[in-house]
Amino acid sequence: MPTATKKRITINDIATMAGTSKTTVSFYLNGKTERMSEATQERIKAAIAKTGYEPSPIARGMNAKRTQLLGVIIGDITNTFSNQIVKGIEGVAAKAGYRVLVSSSNHSRTDERAYIDRLLAVGVDGFIVQPTAQFKEISKVIEDAGKQLVFFDSKFYDFASNWVKTDNYEATSRAVGECVRKGYRRFLLVAAPPQLLSSRIERTSGFVDALEAAEMGFTQFEIENDEVDVEKLREFLRANIDGTTPTLVFAPNCWALPDVYVAMREFYPLMPTHVGLLGFDNTEWAGVASPSVSVVTQPAFEEGAEACRILLDLIQNKGDVDPHQVLDCHVRWGATTM
Repeated sequence: MPTATKKRITINDIATMAGTSKTTVSFYLNGKTERMSEATQERIKAAIAKTGYEPSPIARGMNAKRTQLLGVIIGDITNTFSNQIVKGIEGVAAKAGYRVLVSSSNHSRTDERAYIDRLLAVGVDGFIVQPTAQFKEISKVIEDAGKQLVFFDSKFYDFASNWVKTDNYEATSRAVGECVRKGYRRFLLVAAPPQLLSSRIERTSGFVDALEAAEMGFTQFEIENDEVDVEKLREFLRANIDGTTPTLVFAPNCWALPDVYVAMREFYPLMPTHVGLLGFDNTEWAGVASPSVSVVTQPAFEEGAEACRILLDLIQNKGDVDPHQVLDCHVRWGATTM
């Protein structure tokens, strides 16, 4: 026999069971009980307990002007960094009684705007966004809707906006400077164009400035369309690694690092003294790879958690949390560098 579908309990059902009106139940759910008798409150409480009724956050938001929902826009949800960001956001949000709606823009301005519009239609209380380079225009839509906005991994680090970031530039500069001190004398940059995201710009700038300070140059392989052509990269590596000059490959895009590592397979026997590899994040994979990969690691979980704390503080208008935060990255040295 087919399984019977369980009837969803509604606010009308609770009102009928409690012998009161739908409006009174709504007032109870939203904490407006000042003029409500203890007996009425007890009947509503008993009906809710008996049925296990859970009010829709959207329906509650229509009355309370809050939905207890947060909108999160991620550039690419498939990588570990983004997953940790979302986990950090969700952990803080859940403790505060909020739920998170996550969308992935794939760094597309069109998709980004579409998701913003949909989340505004749902009535989210605020946004945490990893924006595209053209986001400034879209941010006005959020502002006009009266919603709070926090950036991460963003180009919009000014004191007119709210943001949390990591010290990508400083961490990269420190790590590359250490590689110079370790003895590497030739440097190869394998990276996507930096214009899309501020994190890419900062890492590339940190790399270039560290080498300039050491009076050294570099050769670049540009990853096209955010997809590594492993065979072309192998050809580039073969042309630029002579097996004698200590050469460091720097791969600042976390999503590209595994492909770069695969392309370098024939150079594993030369690691770490004659060939080195330094990447970003992918900490779980980097640690179990053989040889293990040296990576600059971002505190992604903490970054997500802080972004959520900032947003909730703004929504509640408390002013207790600094809306401009920089978190420290660290280097986890592995067997791919000296």
